[in-house]
Amino acid sequence: MLERHLRPDEIDLLLDTEVGFGVKPLRDHVKDCLECQGELEQARAVLLVLEDLPHFVPSVDFTNRVMSQVQVFEPWHVAARNGVLRFVPSTRPAQIAAGLATAASATVVVSGAVWAVNRADIGLLLANVGLEEARASANAAVSDLILAAVGQTGLEAWAAGGPMVALGAGVGFLVVAGAAVAGLRALTTARSRQS
Repeated sequence: MLERHLRPDEIDLLLDTEVGFGVKPLRDHVKDCLECQGELEQARAVLLVLEDLPHFVPSVDFTNRVMSQVQVFEPWHVAARNGVLRFVPSTRPAQIAAGLATAASATVVVSGAVWAVNRADIGLLLANVGLEEARASANAAVSDLILAAVGQTGLEAWAAGGPMVALGAGVGFLVVAGAAVAGLRALTTARSRQS
C-alpha cells in the first residue's frame, strides 16, 4: 500500500481504467484514502464535463492563416540556393542557353579583371586624379564654410595658420556651443522649478 497521496499522472491512470503492473496498489490506496477518493471523483467530474463539450473543427484555411504569421528560420545557404533556383529555367534547352550566357558573362568579367590588373598604372593615375579633385572640392567647401561663419579675416587666418588654426577654431566653437547648451539647460531647469 502507498504511504503517500496519488500524483496527477496516477489519477489519470485510474481514470483511463488502465490495467497492469502498478495499478492495483493505486486502486487499493484509493479504497482507504478519502482525500484521494475525492481527487479521483473531481477528476471524473471534469472528464464528464469535457466529454459533453461540443467538438470544434478548425476552418479549412486555419493552418494557412497561422503559418503565414509564423517566422520560419531558413539558413542562409538554403535561401541563397532558393533565390538562384528561381532564375534557373525549367526546360533543358533554356538551361543550356542560360549556362552559355552565364559562361560568356563570366568570361567578360574575368577578362576585364585581368586587363585591369595588367593596366594597374592607369588605375592608379585615375585614382590620384580623383583624390586630387576630392581634396580640392573639400578645401573649397571648408573655405566657403569658414568665410560664411567668420568672414574674410577668419578665412585669411585659417589659410595662414593651417591645421592648427582650424583645430583652435574648432575647439573654440565646441567650448562656446557647450556653454550655450549649459546656459539654456540652466534656464529651463530654473523655469521648471518656478512653475
